[in-house]
Amino acid sequence: MSLTPQQEIDTKKQINANFKLAEVPIEQVAQDLDTTPEHVQDILDLNPTRLEEPWILKAYLDEKIIEKGGTPVPYTALLGDPKHYWFLNNRFLKKGKLLS
Repeated sequence: MSLTPQQEIDTKKQINANFKLAEVPIEQVAQDLDTTPEHVQDILDLNPTRLEEPWILKAYLDEKIIEKGGTPVPYTALLGDPKHYWFLNNRFLKKGKLLS
């Protein structure tokens, strides 16, 4: 699935807003997800290596925000359960880790 240009702009804003709300340093995100800070930034910029990676980062950030008692900024494109999208690899999603 590819995003329209407007969906891409909106999704970048939403994932970056949630990154700020999570209040987790990028180095910690990278460590928790077994990757590098540069790769996390690539995903925040919507330049992932795999289509599943924004979904994994979204789930991680949502969890951190909710743990702090907050509410994540809603997404307009990353909606629903990613396991229900035929084009995403469920095994990769289940690992919950990013590529390094």
